[in-house]
Amino acid sequence: MNNNLSVRYKYLLVGVIAMLFAGVLYAWSILKSPLATEFGFGASSLAFNFTLAMSFFCIGGLLGARISKKKGHKIALFISGILSALGFILTSLLVNSSVILLYITYGILAGLGIGIAYNVVIATVSAWFPDKKGICSGCLMMGFGASALILGNTANAMFESTIGWRMTYVILGVAIFIVIFVSGLILKIPDKDIVFPNSKMTKVKNSENAQSLTSKQMLCTSSFWFAFILISFLAAVGSSVISFAKDLALSVNAPQSLAVSLVGVLSVCNGLGRIITGLIFDSIGCKKTMICANILTIFAALITLISVSISSLPLCILGLCITGISYGTCPTITAAFTSMYFGMKHFSSNMAIMTFTVMGGSLIASVSNALYEATGVYTSVFVMLLSLSAVALILNFFIRNKYPPA
Repeated sequence: MNNNLSVRYKYLLVGVIAMLFAGVLYAWSILKSPLATEFGFGASSLAFNFTLAMSFFCIGGLLGARISKKKGHKIALFISGILSALGFILTSLLVNSSVILLYITYGILAGLGIGIAYNVVIATVSAWFPDKKGICSGCLMMGFGASALILGNTANAMFESTIGWRMTYVILGVAIFIVIFVSGLILKIPDKDIVFPNSKMTKVKNSENAQSLTSKQMLCTSSFWFAFILISFLAAVGSSVISFAKDLALSVNAPQSLAVSLVGVLSVCNGLGRIITGLIFDSIGCKKTMICANILTIFAALITLISVSISSLPLCILGLCITGISYGTCPTITAAFTSMYFGMKHFSSNMAIMTFTVMGGSLIASVSNALYEATGVYTSVFVMLLSLSAVALILNFFIRNKYPPA
């Protein structure tokens, strides 16, 4: 048993690396800069592209679950790599194009491909950690969140070098394909006869949890809908800030170089939030972790609201850091909550549905950008986000404290 279980940490490392490259989708606030400069795309058009990418990212999760179930995770990740690479490479070929073509290449193709990888990698690696749901989810999500810092800043440096933005997009596309494809070759599903250690929070013997619910059963529970809405509202705060982080910093008189760096800081805090949430989840349980994350999000929105109201750069930096941490709690909670409440037997498809909280957050982010364009100030945006966070806190108390009946 020890030999069988020791390999799971190798798979976790491979999963983190795969998620790191898949997470480049979240570096949009940096990747969009040359497109705005060369083609003159407006802020709302570029914000909608991010929303579109997140929407197809969610659809990709459903597609990934279906392909993985019928053809296996290796085929699913190969398809993911192809779509992701096509999305980035075709974006590099845009010439005097309308924004519609950007929506097709980056928004649809790249979003779809990365969504497939996200679901399949999480489902495959999580199957090895039924006793450590929180820490596994946290590590994977940390890799995904850290991408904006590592690959985003690398891309920004390449934009400003002789490489240029077009070749940078090509390099990113090829790199994503290679990493995801190789990950598919390495990752494996655990054998059914493997017995895992019991977790501190639950009695778990293997990945076939006796309390597993099908997607249809899950959708019939009130806990799912309360969790879905509240996570969407919490994700909206981080998603909104990610879409305009650089411009937000500039609005409180941050130097250009600092504004770019703060996008990376936001990403670092995002990654830290994911791993910290995983550790807390395994220690104090699901319900308490969700409430703590909700309170942190309220605090993040409030601090940022004050910073834009009085034009305070220090408070804005603090707000961005807390927002990053709070946003990092969302994907970890999503994955851990889904496995904890609805089991592992149908985790891939259930997780794909729960991941649509990303779409919910992204749609609200589009509303945030439209609200800013209409008012010209970020104050109204953060009043709205603060209100949604408060509503989410109320919803927390309607989630049941035990598993729904199978």
